[in-house]
Amino acid sequence: MKPVRLPASATSALPRWALWALGLLYILPGLIGRDPWKNEDASSFGIAWTMAHGGIHDWLMPNIVGLPMPGESPLTYWIGAIFIKLFGWLLGDPFAARLSTIVFFLIGSLSVWYATYLLGRRNEAQPLRLAFGGQPEPRDFGRTLADGAFLIYLGCLGLISHSHEPTAKSLQISLVAFSIYVAVRMFDTPNATRNIRTAALLGLTLGLMILARGWTIPLGLLLGLLVLAFMREKKIARNLLLVSLPLAAIVAGIWFVATYLLLPRDIDYFAVWENINRAQLSWPSWAALSYYFKYGIWFAWPAWPFAGWAVYAWRQQRSTLHIALPLAFFISLTAVILLNPHPEEGILLPLLPALVILAAFGLPTMKRGAINAVDWFSVMTLTACAAFIWLAWIAKESGWPAQIAKNVYKLAPGFKPEFNLVALIIALLASVFWILLVNWRLSRRPSVLWRAVVLSSGGVILCWLLLTTLWMPWINYSKSYAGVAAQIDEHLPAVKQCVDTNVGPAQRASFAYFGDIPFGEFGQQHCDYLLYQDNASVKTDDALWRQFKGNWKLLWTGRRPSDRDERFRLYQRVGN
Repeated sequence: MKPVRLPASATSALPRWALWALGLLYILPGLIGRDPWKNEDASSFGIAWTMAHGGIHDWLMPNIVGLPMPGESPLTYWIGAIFIKLFGWLLGDPFAARLSTIVFFLIGSLSVWYATYLLGRRNEAQPLRLAFGGQPEPRDFGRTLADGAFLIYLGCLGLISHSHEPTAKSLQISLVAFSIYVAVRMFDTPNATRNIRTAALLGLTLGLMILARGWTIPLGLLLGLLVLAFMREKKIARNLLLVSLPLAAIVAGIWFVATYLLLPRDIDYFAVWENINRAQLSWPSWAALSYYFKYGIWFAWPAWPFAGWAVYAWRQQRSTLHIALPLAFFISLTAVILLNPHPEEGILLPLLPALVILAAFGLPTMKRGAINAVDWFSVMTLTACAAFIWLAWIAKESGWPAQIAKNVYKLAPGFKPEFNLVALIIALLASVFWILLVNWRLSRRPSVLWRAVVLSSGGVILCWLLLTTLWMPWINYSKSYAGVAAQIDEHLPAVKQCVDTNVGPAQRASFAYFGDIPFGEFGQQHCDYLLYQDNASVKTDDALWRQFKGNWKLLWTGRRPSDRDERFRLYQRVGN
């Protein structure tokens, strides 16, 4: 027997304008008024910026002003470079590159919504018919579940920072979500001709996924879909093997062939790229398993409790498409993650779309007590988080409470507060809206399905809004290399000369953009200036002299004020 019994009143959908407003409130803050930040945000911008202002070599072989990035696939940076070409003259190159994240977010969120909608309106997903009628219509039920999935997607803690950076990870999760939507269409449609078209679209998506972040995730997804197809419909398995797989290879192969034909033969870029991809697969390890559970618990909150409950509640109907398909994606992706010997946050991102869709089907079956527990946890945790953000901001601006103000400025020495009236008004309005939302949820006790996640999503959006309005200048000061780049530029001659360096990708991108520093060709030590990066705890210069031969005169030493370990030194060659 189906575990769902609902009246039509429980399937009231959110207005379309409300969904769009929530999406804009989620994605726009964090994109405006900041520099490229340390690590992947800056390095990703550096690749796209190099492409936009470079030649065919830069477009085919991702690099940061001459520093090869052989582990990177090019698609994400092609898109960023196109946005720089189109809008960089008007908005500035960093902001223009970040516009691509809006496209990635729209693809991901709309794919989750439509996949859930299509699954939710299927006959086997419908609630039990009530004795005297009044059960919801299939389209209304599907739309309400889709709204719930959208809210859960916005509330996932692991998504929020990555979705605001123009990295390959943010594009990959969007393509995974889109592949779920295409797979739903494939299994949902009995028409043979349409199945071939959807198989072709899936192949295109998998090929683009390879061009976004390598072949391990697409391979795992394809194997998972093949297993599901053999269990449900063998004709779909045939289409996957004869249409999707070849087309994915063709799409990815265009880049491989162009790289082989147009790049110098002495650089086997594809071989290095392939070795890096193969290095992501190994035997399962305890480190991968412990990382998966240790970080997955908060990373996938609040999706995983609802998803787990959905699998349990629908255990008697686990072969139904709305459970089997997202579960196939989740299991295959989990297998790829556990085989990766280098666990990091980014490998968890592809899990979220499948978990979110499963979680949506847990909403109708969740007990009232469990829903109330999730609500109270969200209210207490996120309200406390928002209150602390406000308190710390007051301390930063006024000096009271003194201890908090001291800690704030200790983390960012030299920071000068910048009062922004518009940011303050936005933060106040967001806080008032949160109070009204909590009051509505707790006083009205609505029966709609998405009530269980509206506070989780609203609270996450509130905290993100507060951080990106009240705290944006402080965060930008702490994470940007613009100040260091300006100091380096001051100590270089007016007529720029090339600079040898060992700095990392993020630093190289930031210094080249903000300081217009002309770095020398990677691996060639022929410049008269040297920018050397090391750790402040290093007491000797033996490593420097071993790596860079010659006599050097120290011109400048510096670092980001918020980073006590990182150190940069600028040298000039003297003598022969």
